[in-house]
Amino acid sequence: MKILIYSDVHGNLPAFEEVLANEKFCDQYICLGDLVNYGPWSNECVELATSLPNSIILQGNHEELYLNNKLLKDDCDLVKSFFSVTYPSFKLHEEIKSFRKDFKLNQWYFSHTISDMKIYEDTIIDISFNTFIGHTHHQFIRNINNFKLINTGSLGQNRSLINKAEYVIYDTFNDKIKFKSLLYNIDILIDEMIKQSYPKKCIEYYLKKLNI
Repeated sequence: MKILIYSDVHGNLPAFEEVLANEKFCDQYICLGDLVNYGPWSNECVELATSLPNSIILQGNHEELYLNNKLLKDDCDLVKSFFSVTYPSFKLHEEIKSFRKDFKLNQWYFSHTISDMKIYEDTIIDISFNTFIGHTHHQFIRNINNFKLINTGSLGQNRSLINKAEYVIYDTFNDKIKFKSLLYNIDILIDEMIKQSYPKKCIEYYLKKLNI
């Protein structure tokens, strides 16, 4: 079985569609959360993810943010600026309420993150399962306690190169994991942000991370 595992789409429909067009023959799709916020298409990304066959979708911290309609004390001004634009038009609260907290398949455990932590390649952490996570928008694999910890990276808001979508393909038949990435046309996203009158600081955030 070929599984597309992805995370942190963040309302970036053009990137999502490009990845799906590049991976046409998957048997299952596992989203590790954060389909919503930042980009202009939170509703459309939820609709697309839920329409995929054999789709498993987990709640991320941004789904929780939308469900609670409450920013956290440590959320920065940039996050607040994005939320002020994206949240008022969001309509699919019942859909994201039904998303799972975690998921297990064979020897693998899937969650948005572990204990609400921001986990990077050098974060000190113990695990007791082979684990897939997202959340920090950085793709990596680590070996901890003879288990694998894999971050799929961000499909829609790569923290290094904003127009680079990252995800993972897992072949359960051969137990093979392949890290994937592709470049997509981010002009569509930025043009829509301008059309929807995003704050200048939000647009500049994407532009400064653009790989040209």
